[in-house]
Amino acid sequence: MCIIATIGEQSLEVEVVESTEGATCHTADEDVQLFALVLINCAIELSGDEIGRHPKLLRMVQDDLFHHLIHYGTCSSPLVLSMICSTVLNIYHFLRRFIRLQLEAFFSFVLLKIAAPGGSLQLQEVAFEAIVKKFRQPTFVIEAYVNYDCDPICWNIFEDVGKLLCKQAFPGSGPIEGLIIMIQTISTNIDKDDDLTPSDPYPVEITQYRPSWVEQPKDNLETWVEYIRIRKAQKGKILIAGSHFNRDEKKRLEYLKHCKLISDPPNPKAYAYFFRYTPLLDKSVIGDYLGDPDEFNLQVLKEFTLTFEFNCMILDSAFRTYLETFRSHGESQKIQRILEAFSERFFDQQSSEIFVAKDSVFILCYSLIMLNTDQHNPQVKKKMTEEEFIRNNSAINGGQDLPREYLSELFHSISNNAITLFDQAGPVDMNPSRWIELMNRTKLTQTYILCDFDRRLGRDMFVSVAGPTIAALSAFFEHGDEDEMLHECIEEETLFAFSNDMKPRMATLSVFTIANHFEKSLKGGLRNIVDCLLKLKRLRLLPQSVIEFDITFSSSSDSLDGLKSESGVILPSHDTKFAKRETTSGVVTRFSHFLDCMEESISLGMSEFEQNMKIIKQCQIESIFGNSSHLPPEALLNLARSLIFAAAGKGQKFSTPIEEEETIGFCWDLIIAISLANINRLPAFWASYQDYLLVVAQFPLFSPIPFAEKAIMGLFKVCLKLLASYQADKTPEELIFKSINLMWKLDKEILDTCCEFIIQSVSKIIIEYPANMQTQLGWKSVLHLLSATGRHPETYDQAVEALIMLMSDACHISKINYAYCIDCAFGSVALKNIPLEKNLKILDLVAESVKLLIHWYTTASSWDQPSNYSISSTSSSDDNPKSIESVNFIMNLFVKLGEAIRKTSLARREEIRNHAILSLGRGFKLAEYLELSSTRCINCSNLVIFTMVDDQHVKMIEYSRRENAERETRSMEGTLKLSMELLTDVYLQYLHQIVGNPGFRTFWLGVLRRMDTCMKADMGEYGETRLKEVVPELLRKMINKMQEIGILVRKEDDDLWDITYIQIQWIAPALKDELFPDET
Repeated sequence: MCIIATIGEQSLEVEVVESTEGATCHTADEDVQLFALVLINCAIELSGDEIGRHPKLLRMVQDDLFHHLIHYGTCSSPLVLSMICSTVLNIYHFLRRFIRLQLEAFFSFVLLKIAAPGGSLQLQEVAFEAIVKKFRQPTFVIEAYVNYDCDPICWNIFEDVGKLLCKQAFPGSGPIEGLIIMIQTISTNIDKDDDLTPSDPYPVEITQYRPSWVEQPKDNLETWVEYIRIRKAQKGKILIAGSHFNRDEKKRLEYLKHCKLISDPPNPKAYAYFFRYTPLLDKSVIGDYLGDPDEFNLQVLKEFTLTFEFNCMILDSAFRTYLETFRSHGESQKIQRILEAFSERFFDQQSSEIFVAKDSVFILCYSLIMLNTDQHNPQVKKKMTEEEFIRNNSAINGGQDLPREYLSELFHSISNNAITLFDQAGPVDMNPSRWIELMNRTKLTQTYILCDFDRRLGRDMFVSVAGPTIAALSAFFEHGDEDEMLHECIEEETLFAFSNDMKPRMATLSVFTIANHFEKSLKGGLRNIVDCLLKLKRLRLLPQSVIEFDITFSSSSDSLDGLKSESGVILPSHDTKFAKRETTSGVVTRFSHFLDCMEESISLGMSEFEQNMKIIKQCQIESIFGNSSHLPPEALLNLARSLIFAAAGKGQKFSTPIEEEETIGFCWDLIIAISLANINRLPAFWASYQDYLLVVAQFPLFSPIPFAEKAIMGLFKVCLKLLASYQADKTPEELIFKSINLMWKLDKEILDTCCEFIIQSVSKIIIEYPANMQTQLGWKSVLHLLSATGRHPETYDQAVEALIMLMSDACHISKINYAYCIDCAFGSVALKNIPLEKNLKILDLVAESVKLLIHWYTTASSWDQPSNYSISSTSSSDDNPKSIESVNFIMNLFVKLGEAIRKTSLARREEIRNHAILSLGRGFKLAEYLELSSTRCINCSNLVIFTMVDDQHVKMIEYSRRENAERETRSMEGTLKLSMELLTDVYLQYLHQIVGNPGFRTFWLGVLRRMDTCMKADMGEYGETRLKEVVPELLRKMINKMQEIGILVRKEDDDLWDITYIQIQWIAPALKDELFPDET
């Protein structure tokens, strides 16, 4: 009883100050206030949690005391505010189970309001000190998050305080201390060794509708944690839905359905709670919805009104509270429906028996609206008097008058303070009406939840403040007090000074400590980590050995040169000292160790550079990247995006070429190291990496050199690591080669500047890993780069050797790479500087490759070809019963081979031309096993042999027109002679097959036309062509064979004999008598 009397008496003393001073409470006698607060504090400390066992005393603390503490907290001196905060802290310590909403109000209306920018610095300091003290309480951080941030009806106290600390961190020490304590609390509890809950973050998905306003008791920890996380997810979705509600008129509430925030069919209560408790909603739209006459809207209006608690409120206060939540305008019917709902709710909850029916409330509400307009509309000149108001409302209470005192109080309240509709989404001030409503809510709200830390919730907590936290700590490093000195150091390239001020050092240690503890939860904050790294790199504060990545390379990969980067990042390392994260040192521990080290360094006389290097060692930067294999995909993407954009200069021009090259090299070394550490997860993130590369390539000031040069060297390291073992999934291979192709296409000079590295890489792939290459894109890229970079004198030997090894081992030539092998082979043959014997070897291997086509043809029905290589051919009739598509694919490959040899037959070196023709002849000999149809034989001959003869004839005539070119002319004439002989041999080889084809007559005329062209070739000053001796012999050979098998005989319905007879008279008249003796 003494305690009750003491608290009551001191509360009255506080009230006396309020009643005697009114609005000028800041001038009250502080001694009286402080004395009262000291006694209250003593009473609470002495009684402790015993107050909770006495309902009347507890009610006094919950209601009267807290109301006055909040009121005076917003308008007191720093000293009084400090004492008020101490009192609240004591109440929290002993009675927090009973003050859930009161504590939320104290943060919202007092601490966050005072600590916001723009206020008194002294009061801000007191507010931040109070926040820091609360953060020091063992469970405050987690309990604030669970009780408020995860409740859709409450404000985000933890998140709002965290963001405010980040926003105000740079100007003073209080916010940064609170920020560090907050992160320390989370990190320490997340890293507990005895915590057996899952350590990896996993997303929360709302798979079914759950009423967000229903609270679940903490009976089972597992289900309760899941419930809390879902409520937090629901709250986030509700805020997004609020944004859609304001923007999209047609789909205002569709997002609620999409996110399963409302039931199917819709629950009016869900809509009501959305309108009532979602901040920033358009109040006019809410008013229109609630006033709509639709049956469902009326149900929502009823549920919306039921969310208000009007106990102990007079009509004026209740009406104001109700109308603050929406804006009602327009039709009188809408206003009537809204007032009817309010009147019914107020009548049901009235604490006295003043009103006998809800109609009485309804009528009086209309009267109050009219009075409000009359008293506060400037266009109304004659104002209503109190007597007129009372007279207008006579006999409205079931035929009886309302108490005159009641009406008089309402009149003066409206006259002195107009009913207004507030647009603010957040709390403005704690007026008596709001406080009564808050106290009414406490009767329905679950008590303050007491809980221990759970690492799953801890990661969610850090995610909510990660971005601002990293940005705030990075600001220390970026905006230190010694900017001029740092700039001077950079200009003079001493770069050994970090700063004389310890603050940038502490900030750097903070940034990397947070990154080490929360790398799985970091999102946008990783950008700041990268910025810090680049600054340290420019200051020469990242030694070569500071970053080592735990990446185990296969023995076949280790021999590749260049794995140790110039930037200081050592890519492969078998050292496992960073394989497991050290979790024993938290933020505060690191700072304590930091201070000890600084004292030791000074006492030992270390140079500033040595001191700085010691701090960098404490940052444990290696752990951030060494443990990247444990990062979730989103964090991995953000990290790579930051590095790629940094390497591209973020769209800005680098200061100097040296800075550009060093920055790009360093960033790409990190990108590649991270990729190698996550090689097994490549499909999950590399598609996004490719998108990032496409984005930076569009930067206005983007320079492909040295960006693409560094990139392609790094990408091949990833490619080699990937191909070192067989991958069942082809996606990674395709992704990495897409990026490689993008890089060299940005600037084709890269193929020259990096030719030695590229040829070394592709040769390694072809020689060591051909069996692991599975995609067309991979083979196409490798063989194209082999051909492109093999043109340089210093690389062509290695390129040719790799190609010969590939084609010599037929088991590595497949249907997906055959065409690319042919292209690469004849690209190499075309080079002038390759020894003749190697050219001839390649031609022989190409000719032998027809055996592979034969093998594939025989098994054509048992495999599906990847694609068709289109050529100008048709197959209207095909006698082969095998799969037409598969056979067509193989025939297309044969035609491609023939066309490649045809092009080689125009080479400048006679030996290569002639050998190409011989190789083509061997190919056609082997092609008998391909069972070429008549149509394919004719088409292939047209595309390959006819074209080859025509091209060589044109070339020979061209040489004959040049001066001093007889040797070249006769050389080409000899090659043409071989081609004509090949034409004859192929014609006779496939004569039986093509004779029945409808196109045989045209084909035969084509043969005769080319014989005639060669027979009459004009060699100019170099004399007659020696082909005149060859052509008659070839004609005699073909015609004799045709006559022998009965093809070339006179028939009444066939003019083949007649046409041939006429053509022979034009081509070689001397043969007429020999070949056609009957005509003679």
